[in-house]
Amino acid sequence: MTQDPDTTDADHARIAQQFIEAIPHARALQMRVDEIGAGRAVISMPWAEHLVGDPRTGVIHGGVVSALMDTCCGAAVMAHPTKPRSTATIDLRIDYMRAAKPGQRITARAECYHMTRSVAFLRAVAVDDDGDNPVASATGAFTAER
Repeated sequence: MTQDPDTTDADHARIAQQFIEAIPHARALQMRVDEIGAGRAVISMPWAEHLVGDPRTGVIHGGVVSALMDTCCGAAVMAHPTKPRSTATIDLRIDYMRAAKPGQRITARAECYHMTRSVAFLRAVAVDDDGDNPVASATGAFTAER
């Protein structure tokens, strides 16, 4: 994800959505930017039958949740007030806490809680429509090129 250093906060959502639309897997997962700005992002995607990991239960595959959280973290880095020009995942640890409920939209929320000259540190959580109990949580480190 790359952006112009003169980009304003008002442009972040448009840029993030364009980024998602440019990534084939994000397009295939129908990701949508719900909120973005100041080192935070909220991105969601619908449940879909072809993304199910266990046909007996209808539970979405963990790799889909991982892709959503990774993309959301990258968007949060790009929305940081220091305005990085690009980012890439260095490390992402995901703890799966429970299965997402079949048929429900999954939403990831990411926050950049610390930024060095070249590395951003993030926390993220994914929830389904119930929202109270996390499906997964993540911590990660991403490049932050200036």
